[in-house]
This record gives sequence, C-alpha cells and structure tokens, in this order.
Amino acid sequence: MDILNKIIAHKRTEVENRKSLFPQALLEQSIFFETPTVSMKKYLNRTDKSGIIAEFKRKSPSKGMINSFAEVEKVSIGYMQAGASALSVLTDEHFFGGKNEDLRQARKFNYCPVLRKDFIIDEYQIIEAKAIGADVILLIAAHLSKADVLKFSTLAKELGMEILFEIHAIEELEKLNGKIDLIGVNNRNLKTFEVNIDTSLQLAAAIPNECIKVSESGISEAEKVIRLKEEGFKGFLIGEHFMKSADPGKKCLQFVQEIQNLASKGIKDSIKV
Repeated sequence: MDILNKIIAHKRTEVENRKSLFPQALLEQSIFFETPTVSMKKYLNRTDKSGIIAEFKRKSPSKGMINSFAEVEKVSIGYMQAGASALSVLTDEHFFGGKNEDLRQARKFNYCPVLRKDFIIDEYQIIEAKAIGADVILLIAAHLSKADVLKFSTLAKELGMEILFEIHAIEELEKLNGKIDLIGVNNRNLKTFEVNIDTSLQLAAAIPNECIKVSESGISEAEKVIRLKEEGFKGFLIGEHFMKSADPGKKCLQFVQEIQNLASKGIKDSIKV
C-alpha cells in the first residue's frame, strides 16, 4: 500500500471517531459560522503581496519531524509580517503532527486567508473546517472521484469557503468543476513522495485561466518562484523550507526579499536592454 492510501485508510477511521465525539450540530455552534471568510483568490491577486502561502507543518511522512517546537502564534504572525499572502495549516495529526487547534490559533492571531491542509474524504470535514476558522479547503484529485469533488466543492461554497483543487497529472483536470477557485499543482507525487518542480511547469498551460494557479511543494529557491510566475502562477505553497528553520518567519522574510531583489534586477536588466 502506497503512502497516500495509508493516509486515506487511517483518515476514514479518524473521521468516524470525530463524528461521534463532535457531532455536526455542535460544530455548527462555532462563532466562525457567522464570520465572513477571507478570499485567498483576492489575496493572491494583490500586487503588494508575495504570493506565498506559508505553511505551518510539524512533520511529514517522508521527512519525519521537521520542527516539533514551533508555536503557531509566533510562526503564523511571523509569516504574515514577512509578507506572505496566506497561511496553510496542517490539521492531520497522525502523519503530519497537526491538529485543529493549530488552525484555530492561526485564525485567532491573523486576518488573512487560511487554508485547512488535510485529506478531505467526507462532508463532515468541510463543516469542521468552517467551524475551526478555515477560509479555504483542499480537495485532492488523486483520491477523489469527480462526483466527490463536485459534492464537496458545492458544500464549501454554501459555507462561504473557497476551494484549492490539487492535481499532479493532467488527466486529473477532468474532475474540475465551475465552483473551483484555485488549482494547485503538487510537485510532490503523493504515492511516492518524490518531488519535481517541473510538474508545475508542464501543467501550467493546461490550467484554465479563470482559476488561480498555485504551485505546491519543493520550492526552496527564489529563482523558482520567478520562473513559475512567468508561467502564470500566482500562489506558491511553501512549508518545509521555512519550518526546518529555528525561526520560520525570519526564513520567510529572507525568501520574500530574495524574490523582490530578483524581480527588481529583472526590471533593471530589461531597462538596460
């Protein structure tokens, strides 16, 4: 069984347990059901922002523990002060060391779009995402049917949330529907966890123009962001590169400054020409 299938199998058991502990009626009493969400699509289109979706991630199945001592409040505020456009928070506990409280804390201390990064397999998780303060949910094409993608994205829209639809291969675009706001290309193969940023470059032209393009995973150099921007990408989901640092916010700031310096250099070079 590959890693993705292991995660999904565990997730099914986990969701059933959570349903019994936290019924939907209880989730719907959350203050966030009455709170307007923040649009990631709008924030990624802002010219005064970097386009970076900075991720809070303690560990991964492939790398093990990345940063066990990181505090959500400090890291998330540091990310936003560094110029990140949005936050991504892992809420899967078994494989990624996350928890729902991490997202609640990120929501509490920041006014920005917050993505719930998890493996959605049930409508209950979308209700849960809204209850903990998420603005955006992740739907992964690799383990969802076209019918599931439509059902889940419809519910998310009814709750005022946006959808980041993640693909890794061109045929997965067949599961796309008109409710999708953002399309993320995962440079990491979820079955083998191998990473290749060329995946984003190869799929860029196939992504519909009405959807915001997001490149995910394996982005550790500012030059790659500039290259991806040339192919129309507006969002860049980066977690491990920041989180393996003792100060993820500072690492994010340095990265943003590198992007700005390269962009400025490009403008100057074009003027010289």
